[in-house]
Amino acid sequence: MRAVIYSTVLPAIEHIVASARSVGITPVAVLGPRAVRDAEAADRRDALLAEAPDGLDLCFASAKASLERLTRAYDPDLGLCTGYPWLLPREVLAIPPLGVINTHPSLLPRHRGPFPFAWAVREGDPDLGMTVHLMDDRFDTGPILAQGSRPMPADTSLEGLLPTLRSLGQELLPVALRRVLEGDRGDPQTDEGMTYAPAFGEDYAELDPGRSRAELERQVRAWALMFDRTVVGPVATVRPDRFRVLAATLDDPGDPETPRLDARDGPLWLTSVERL
Repeated sequence: MRAVIYSTVLPAIEHIVASARSVGITPVAVLGPRAVRDAEAADRRDALLAEAPDGLDLCFASAKASLERLTRAYDPDLGLCTGYPWLLPREVLAIPPLGVINTHPSLLPRHRGPFPFAWAVREGDPDLGMTVHLMDDRFDTGPILAQGSRPMPADTSLEGLLPTLRSLGQELLPVALRRVLEGDRGDPQTDEGMTYAPAFGEDYAELDPGRSRAELERQVRAWALMFDRTVVGPVATVRPDRFRVLAATLDDPGDPETPRLDARDGPLWLTSVERL
């Protein structure tokens, strides 16, 4: 039983490989996009090249159109996908007889789309969810194979979320794989409770001092998980200066040089900023 992996995220690939092997599936290749949009994406690619699990070929497609040819070359029984920037074409999804499974970090249909972490923090979700589902020709709408959640970690940075995500993946992916191996095609999704998680817009870029300081601190944390930087945010004015805010705290850091934004119910200290 052979599988190809569609991902560029090394920790996720390591977890996928371990889960697949635990149920008798042999991953044979990682098929990733060659293009990198920023230094962070380049770092992920370089980490993958240096530290990918043994036994995997690494292929980087120059365009989405190359994926069909590359997938056919490996003749997989199953595809495994997570954190992939491209919507896989129908022609690719049709190649593996068992289909392609995606791992999405939310309780679908909530937070469909590319930035579920950022929206979970923005909305103040009490839990961090994960859904493993069969893919169709739309983002995050296919039948659900396994789903679960944990309390949202206090540290909502990507590094802070990873242990919880790893725990959820270790629990859920083997369940989903066994269902598919047994011929189970999952439970159809409905649109009840559906939300979408696009890139943040200008409407959420400004730290408005008319809001509570807790809301503003959450806004800063949400933006830290927004990897699309088409819109610059969050931004704040502490006269006479204008800043992009990278980190903030509700607790006085005791440094009089730290910029302070006075919200409607008290101060928010801007502990890491870029002057605009």
